[in-house]
Amino acid sequence: MPTEAAAQAMEILRDGSQFQWYVIALFAFTVYVYSVEIERKNWNLLMAGLAFWGMDWFNEIWNSLVFHFTQNAPVWGAPGQTAYLILIGLNIEICFMFAIAGIAFSKMLPDDKKLKIVGIPNRIFFAIIGSAFCVFIEVLLNKIGALTWDYPWWSASAPWLIFVFGYLHFFLISFWVFDMVSIMKKVQVVALIFAVDIVALLLFGVILKWI
Repeated sequence: MPTEAAAQAMEILRDGSQFQWYVIALFAFTVYVYSVEIERKNWNLLMAGLAFWGMDWFNEIWNSLVFHFTQNAPVWGAPGQTAYLILIGLNIEICFMFAIAGIAFSKMLPDDKKLKIVGIPNRIFFAIIGSAFCVFIEVLLNKIGALTWDYPWWSASAPWLIFVFGYLHFFLISFWVFDMVSIMKKVQVVALIFAVDIVALLLFGVILKWI
């Protein structure tokens, strides 16, 4: 039986009547961020941003599958106010945020890939800091009920799983793509990430209607 939070999320899942006009502004801002990097030919930032976004879609898909198979609760849910709930744990506002987050975080990376910060390779250092920051924000969102957790192993009292499986791989893969020398290799990796996402969305969402 679905938890209260899961039931609330399912009531508004892909409900077009939730639409609010600020979504257009968020979309325009996201397009602007990417267009600036394209104009500047910052392919490293562009690809890093897309890799980050694609990894979030992957996470949201498996989170939705958890709810399908348990019929109890997703690992995280987003039952609060939204202009559109895409998946049980992903609303349109979160989607646009993750679309630009990878670019924002990658802008902080030093030019020197070998530079160490407090003895830690800087890419790993920023991945750790970024993941910790995102977990902190999630805890705040959870406290106000905007983001729900129904399992004790995924909560403020056990944040390490959120840290590792919720965010760390986003940053590591995004920064890995950022540092690739070959533009073609960047495109191939990003294309693979989104190919997996699209196939999963079509299979589990459109065909099987599990998510």
